[in-house]
Amino acid sequence: QLQVVESGGGAVQPGGSLRLSCEASGFTLEYYSLVWFHQAPGKEREGVSCISSKDDSTYFTKSVEGRFTISRDNAKNAVYLQMNNLKVEDTGVYYCAPTHCRQPVEEIQNFGSWGPGTQVTVSS
Repeated sequence: QLQVVESGGGAVQPGGSLRLSCEASGFTLEYYSLVWFHQAPGKEREGVSCISSKDDSTYFTKSVEGRFTISRDNAKNAVYLQMNNLKVEDTGVYYCAPTHCRQPVEEIQNFGSWGPGTQVTVSS
């Protein structure tokens, strides 16, 4: 089973930044596409960004494009989500999952297991 652990969440004011980490165990993340999901309070989990295993192409939802970047660190077997200019609506739990990366990102589904997630709270 492919296991991942998310970290890096926290509480920030609007306009702040956070870098989320997704670390894999038991498999080499470099060979997988990776999707970051966001679950806002009271809402369904939804893809916000992904990075492809083929050529490291990256995709974002319109709501985060230009503010978030996604990248790999193969030496650390990790994928990061750099979140800048955070907005109140970015609040929620963020999860990562090694699943297919495609557009539209918000329609990506994960049929595998989930990590514990990491909480992001954006408020003034």
